[in-house]
Amino acid sequence: MERSEKLIDKLAQTRDLTDEEFLALLEDETEETREALAARAREVREAIHGKDVYIRGLVEFSNICKNDCKYCGIRRSNRNAERYRLTEEQILECADMGYDLGFRTVVLQGGEDPYFTDDRLEQIIRKLKDRHPDCAVTLSIGEREKESYQRLFDAGADRYLLRHETADEELYKSLHPEEMSFAHRIKCLRELKEIGYQVGAGFMVGSPGQTKASLVKDLRFLQDLKPEMVGIGPFIPHHDTEYKDCEAGSVNLTLKLLSIIRLLLPDVLLPSTTALGTADPMGREKGILAGANVVMPNLSPSSVRGKYLLYDNKICTGDEAAECIRCMTARVAKVGYQVVQSRGDHVSYKEKN
Repeated sequence: MERSEKLIDKLAQTRDLTDEEFLALLEDETEETREALAARAREVREAIHGKDVYIRGLVEFSNICKNDCKYCGIRRSNRNAERYRLTEEQILECADMGYDLGFRTVVLQGGEDPYFTDDRLEQIIRKLKDRHPDCAVTLSIGEREKESYQRLFDAGADRYLLRHETADEELYKSLHPEEMSFAHRIKCLRELKEIGYQVGAGFMVGSPGQTKASLVKDLRFLQDLKPEMVGIGPFIPHHDTEYKDCEAGSVNLTLKLLSIIRLLLPDVLLPSTTALGTADPMGREKGILAGANVVMPNLSPSSVRGKYLLYDNKICTGDEAAECIRCMTARVAKVGYQVVQSRGDHVSYKEKN
C-alpha cells in the first residue's frame, strides 16, 4: 500500500507514471488503494466541476448495424436481434421530451446503419438545433469518413463519441472482424479532433484476451489523444455472441480506472456508465464516487429500449424517461452530488466560447 500511495501522489502531481508504475497500480487490488485513488479523484473533479453531475439524454435511434463486432449484441450476424429504426419525427419527439425534462444535451446513438446517410442526419441535426438552440448534440454513430464528420459538424453537431475499445492492436483484431481496421478507428478519432468536435474515446474493461499491459496502452493512448470525454465500462457478455460464456469485466477494476483517468485528465468529462450500473446495482453511484461526473439516462421510447442490447441484462429498459431522470437525480443526491441542468461542456470549450 505504501508504494501505491506514492504512485497515487505522483500521478496526481505529474499526470504521468512509467508503464511499470501504471502496471503496479493496476495490479494492487486492495480496497485501500482503490479508496485512496477514489478520494484523490474526487478532490480533482470537485476542484474543477464542483459537486455537479451533468446529464445526457440518450436516444438509441437504430439497432441496425453493418458491422459484426464479436462482442456486440446488435452485430449484423445476430439473427435473433429484433431490429428497429426510429423515424425522424420520433427522434425529434424524444429530444423535445428530454428538453422539457431538463436535458440540455441529446446523444444520438445507433449502430452503423447505412439508412442514416449524411443528408438524413444533417436534416435531423439542423431541426434539433432549430428547436433547441441551447442544447448540445452528441453523435455516437461509429466510423465514417472525414468529409461526413465535417458535414455533420457544420450542421450543428457539437460532440462525437467513438470508443476505441482497446489501444492494443492485436487485441482489437481479435475482437473485430477482418474488415474493421484498428488504424482506421484511430484515424477517425484524430480527424474528429481536427474538425473541432468535443471528442469521446473509451474502452471495455475485462474484454476477452485483455491484459493489464493492454490497459496501460489504453492509458497511454488517452494521454496522447487528450479526448474531452472518456467512456469506460466493464465487458458484459451477450448470449448471442461467441463470448457468451466469458467472464464479465471487474467492477472494481473499472472503478479504479475511472479514478486513474480522472487524475490523468483532470478536466475530462467522465460518465458513470449504464454498463457499470448493470454489473453492480450501485455501480453508477460508485462511479460518481470514483471521479465520474456524467450520467446518461435513456430518452428512447420504452417500446424499443429492450431491443438495443449490446450486452445482457441492461438496466432501465422498461422505464419511462421521466422516471429515469427522477431516479437518477435521487441516486446521485444520495452520494452527495447534484444533477444539474446544463450542457456540461468541457472546460476548453467554455474557454473558447
